[in-house]
Amino acid sequence: MIKDKIRDKNELKGILAPLREAGKRVVFTNGCFDILHLGHIRYLEKARGYGDLLVVGVNTDQSIRRLKGENRPLYSQAERTEILAALEVVDWVTLFDEDDPRVLISELKPDVLVKGGDYQIEEILGREIVWRQGGEVKAVPLEPGFSTSALINTILERFVDG
Repeated sequence: MIKDKIRDKNELKGILAPLREAGKRVVFTNGCFDILHLGHIRYLEKARGYGDLLVVGVNTDQSIRRLKGENRPLYSQAERTEILAALEVVDWVTLFDEDDPRVLISELKPDVLVKGGDYQIEEILGREIVWRQGGEVKAVPLEPGFSTSALINTILERFVDG
């Protein structure tokens, strides 16, 4: 059942179209989600609150390496998508290989695009696509003290350097 929530973008387009026609609001967010932590959980819960269905776009392993360097991701795309799909708050998960989500956003046509509060609205990639179709763009405040990079640094300091 968990793996049923992981779909490629073409399957997802076919799933979302009739749901949207039935009046469901589709919320989209994206990211690497390399080490899932409480900050991610709270963020996804807030994002889901903006609509009826939450779709999470996940960067492929190759995309993350281009964006964050050869030491990332720590978990494979198969592991990251399955972990996200296991969350009750997430309705669907899909991968994208581009360095940013604009192509995926233009194809999925979400009603609401959500990113973390570390982005200003005018910095959120894909906002113009969502606005053009009459949708909304939201920046959710981040939970202080939670980030994957900070978690990795803490592990390194405690268990490698110390």
